[in-house]
Amino acid sequence: MKEIIIGIIASMFFAVTFILNRSMELDGGSWLWSSSLRFLFMVPFLLLIVLVRQNMKQVFIEMARKPLQWLVWSSVGFGLFYAPLTFAASYGPGWLVAGTWQLTIIAGILVTPLFHEMIQTPAGPKAVRKKVPLKALSLSLIILFGVALIQLQKADGFQIQELAVGVLPVTIAAFAYPLGNRKMMEVCGGRLDTFQRVFGMTLASLPFWIIIGTFGFIQAGSPSSSQVFQSFIVAVCSGVIATTLFFIATDRVREHQERLASVEATQSTQVLFVIAGEVMLLSSPLPNYWALAGLLFIIIGMVLHSFYTNNLIRVHNRQLQYKKVK
Repeated sequence: MKEIIIGIIASMFFAVTFILNRSMELDGGSWLWSSSLRFLFMVPFLLLIVLVRQNMKQVFIEMARKPLQWLVWSSVGFGLFYAPLTFAASYGPGWLVAGTWQLTIIAGILVTPLFHEMIQTPAGPKAVRKKVPLKALSLSLIILFGVALIQLQKADGFQIQELAVGVLPVTIAAFAYPLGNRKMMEVCGGRLDTFQRVFGMTLASLPFWIIIGTFGFIQAGSPSSSQVFQSFIVAVCSGVIATTLFFIATDRVREHQERLASVEATQSTQVLFVIAGEVMLLSSPLPNYWALAGLLFIIIGMVLHSFYTNNLIRVHNRQLQYKKVK
């Protein structure tokens, strides 16, 4: 339950991304700068946190151990996650991007078979592919149905081409984020804490962002002061606070696929925060009946995920007690 609460709080800060990315696009800012500036601003904050915690050395030891994997999966988890999101903001409002982003709930479950776990067999430990948690998948579909209802309110008037350009990049991001996150958890093997891992991944993804920023300078010149300031806010709220909170939650349940799916499902609450933010800051219309019904389904799905996760914890604790007694 604690992990789910942490995930919801992270979603609130993540919502800043969708609102301000759209705001920067409406102000004429380049999506190339919006994406790269966030991660460039994240470096000094994370550097300070890791230095204060006095555990910098271990980060570089881990990165030197598997540099190619750090480079690849950090670029996937951060680069192919955030660049497509900011690109999509150029072609669609925050509600469309945030709503489509909820595909990550399903994506996080579907990528499960790409990972292995060790089990004990008569012949000794054996690595087997993890299975898709079907119960968690069914609960996530409830949330996704609620997101679809929200989309009905605002999809009128948009052409198929506009929807495709706004949806396809976000679909890529929706799979890249959980894939990169889980692969890096696998690479680190629990040897780094959340702050160390986020800092390491940010450093490893810098080549990607330097390339993106270079294209931004060639295409649009220097970013405006407004875009720099808004990117700074996104870096603090979404890049540092939200990412760290979300990684803390996923780290705590990384060995339990069902609980991990429940934590990843908390990202659906971003839609609620984005709608509220756009209404207050960008003068978007209030949700209609379809959207309210969608919000209800999202809430129901999250509550069911919470009960499901708590039940798994109780079963796990009973099994531990039984083994101790036995």
